[in-house]
Amino acid sequence: MNNFNKNIFIILIFIAGIWSFISGQFIVSTVLFAAAAIYSNIVMRVSVKS
Repeated sequence: MNNFNKNIFIILIFIAGIWSFISGQFIVSTVLFAAAAIYSNIVMRVSVKS
């Protein structure tokens, strides 16, 4: 998976988190925001090491 696809995946998770926050599903939005943050950090660490 190249960096563009990884960035799109992170953006989609973040937008889903915003959408679930707006619709009142706070636990789901928290999980999605955490997943986006963790995955983003993993992607950045791999790109820095390369």
